[in-house]
Amino acid sequence: MLEVLHLLSFGLGLGSGFLLMLGLIRPVLVLWFLDRFNRLKVIQVYGIAMLLFFGLSLVLQFLG
Repeated sequence: MLEVLHLLSFGLGLGSGFLLMLGLIRPVLVLWFLDRFNRLKVIQVYGIAMLLFFGLSLVLQFLG
């Protein structure tokens, strides 16, 4: 069960990292749900998500 959660959090971290890179090129593609499209908001939303998911993945790797 921990292995599945580890892989899920790692995959979500990779997805967030991909969307972060895409958003740094064209912010409107990944921030379509907000009223403002700027690169700082992309870093705030997807950068924090990426760090959280990779951190969770690292914790789950050491627990399992």
